[in-house]
Amino acid sequence: MTRVMVVDDQEPVRMGLSLMLRRTDDLTVMLEAADGQQAIDRLEQAESLGRKLPEVILMDVRMPVMDGIDATARITGRWPNVRVLILTTYDEDDYAFGGLSAGASGFLLKDVRARDLARAVRSVADGDAVLTPRVTRKVVERGVGRVERDEGRVERDEGALRLSAAFRELTPREREVCRLVADGLSNAEVAERICIEPASVKRSVTRILAKLGLRDRVQLAVSWYKAGMDGSG
Repeated sequence: MTRVMVVDDQEPVRMGLSLMLRRTDDLTVMLEAADGQQAIDRLEQAESLGRKLPEVILMDVRMPVMDGIDATARITGRWPNVRVLILTTYDEDDYAFGGLSAGASGFLLKDVRARDLARAVRSVADGDAVLTPRVTRKVVERGVGRVERDEGRVERDEGALRLSAAFRELTPREREVCRLVADGLSNAEVAERICIEPASVKRSVTRILAKLGLRDRVQLAVSWYKAGMDGSG
């Protein structure tokens, strides 16, 4: 049974998400919170009582007291085995990118169907990432543009060059895996695309992360776009 926490400042949203998850046989909502600080408080309380922590947190971004971005950074920094899925809408791309940069394992649109929500939670609990191709490209490219404005062209170009050089040291097959991961494909989808076993894809991703010094698939996807590798595989 996969343990889930739902964090959203709107009670009807929390109730709706919890109801969708509780209809499954393998997912259970063990905690709820109305903002990021309350989420951290409840994790600390559970830990102090010796209780198991949630494996996956569904995290809203726009909340009072502490927003989902700050909460994600603190939670993933303190409890690295707890995975966070950012809940976002089409007009909150910058927030989604901020969540990915803060350590989230992906993001979902708030109008997600129950079946897709359950599948996403299972994937993240298994160590995969949830990066839908259509939205991921828009989020990351917009976020990269914001970073470029904030950091300045020189710093941005130097960082992109370093990342690009690191990617080009990978084998052609490894770069192909990177491209597909950046497009939002799961291990199973990557395996089907390049005709290998999913377990081989998982090993390849692990090897790539080690070579590049990256934390997870989300960092890999963000770095791919930051390096300007899109289309250059």
